[in-house]
Amino acid sequence: MGAVRNILFIMCDQLRADHLGCYGHPHIATRNLDALARRGVRFERAFVQSGVCGPSRMSFYTGRYVASHGATWNRVPLSVGEITLGEYLARAGRALALSGKTHVMRDDAGLARLALDGGTDLGQLLGAGGFVEIDRHDGHAPEPSSAYAEWLRENGYASADPWSDFVISAIDAAGHVVSGWNMRNARLPARVAEPHSETAYTTDRALEFLRAQGERPWVLHLSYVKPHWPYLAPAPYHTRYTIEQCPPMKRHARELERAHPVLAAYRRQEECANFMHDEVWRTVRPAYQGLVQQIDDHLGRVWETLQALGRFEDTLIVFTSDHGDYLGDHWLGEKEHFHDVIQRVPLIVYDPDPAADATRGRVETRFVEAIDLVPTFLDALRLPVASERIEGRSLLPLTRNADPSGWRDAVFSELDYGYREARRILCRAPDACRAWMVRTERWKYVHWQDFRPQLFDLVADPDEFDDLGDDSAHEDVRREMRERLLAWFMGLKRRVTATDAQVDAATAAHKKAGVFFGQW
Repeated sequence: MGAVRNILFIMCDQLRADHLGCYGHPHIATRNLDALARRGVRFERAFVQSGVCGPSRMSFYTGRYVASHGATWNRVPLSVGEITLGEYLARAGRALALSGKTHVMRDDAGLARLALDGGTDLGQLLGAGGFVEIDRHDGHAPEPSSAYAEWLRENGYASADPWSDFVISAIDAAGHVVSGWNMRNARLPARVAEPHSETAYTTDRALEFLRAQGERPWVLHLSYVKPHWPYLAPAPYHTRYTIEQCPPMKRHARELERAHPVLAAYRRQEECANFMHDEVWRTVRPAYQGLVQQIDDHLGRVWETLQALGRFEDTLIVFTSDHGDYLGDHWLGEKEHFHDVIQRVPLIVYDPDPAADATRGRVETRFVEAIDLVPTFLDALRLPVASERIEGRSLLPLTRNADPSGWRDAVFSELDYGYREARRILCRAPDACRAWMVRTERWKYVHWQDFRPQLFDLVADPDEFDDLGDDSAHEDVRREMRERLLAWFMGLKRRVTATDAQVDAATAAHKKAGVFFGQW
């Protein structure tokens, strides 16, 4: 073991913590992630800053809350003024390589305002969110001109759109080609062979990168598009699990009886309305679990390559997810809202430094957030942490058995549902669709614009079935949690163009500049 020279930042899309064996489910055989957890620290209570891919990832990549970076939903570009992990590394002569998904939306208006285009080195870096794209594949929509599509054609999948025609299509009992967009087909194997699937392809590109580096230091973001929908797994993973081996459903009839108005509107959207039916979630959940198993198996290839290259000795490895997936829990489909099945994600950190030897195999129960990863990476590489911008905290004191003072006792998340059909169902304007969550050890409070709040007692009701948002007996708790939320909001970092050191140096320095106001 030794000092950190390299970083491997692995992220899955829409992966729930409770669908991994190392998070306690007895029937799930994610042995490679289990092995990583035994070598590192498993964070039991890691939370994202949004239950939506785009804003969550922008918090992972900037170290800032959604309210600070402003990319509040998938189609909202990250401002060109925001600084990402890739740019922090570039300042130190390092590059942040990418294999897979980022969900970065290019800020074309911001680039144009600065007279930058995608043809310059700076324009390319800013447009890609700071990533050097080895191979970007975001999935979830046809990409007929992508490198993955071309690679599929070279491997015999003759189609103008091989992703739609093979990767997310299957053949039914009658011999007809059917689409994975229809969840009824999730029990079928994808038409693509497993070695040509998205997970295998993304892993292949990452391994090519690792082998090509030699002894040069590197930072790689290996970002899988799965187990995100379409829920279609290649053989043999489509039958790897039965519904009885999957984590149990979490929902109760009383959630519908006292439904919050916004959640009631969401349940009228197609994906939620369908997941309310038993047939749907019983079909989808085994396929989802198979996709999770496929990722774990390919991570075994990554571990073997790192071992062969001697890189376990000097590489910090982080495994996580951008949010969870309801899969029918709470009578909902997709993601977005504030239940723990969405907001709580897996997080495993393997730190090769000898100072971390005492924590190997530890389960850490302190609250951590997505914004903590950027300062962790910079700290591990002994690079400056931009304290005037970054709102997270390095996790290295927790991996290296230190006792950091004043560690957080709450986590925060937010939602902008202006792009969703629920907004129109509720007759809301696009700028009136925001919600913010604060979660402590016992309480979860959600403040909704112009609607009553939600409140859950996580000790008495760990599955979050009983919304106390309008219960008169809990008004004092709601007031206290609202004040916690306000205090957090007031503490966000808005002054980002001057460092703390610059402010300190300029404090009360007017006389040195020849300015003598206020003298008698």
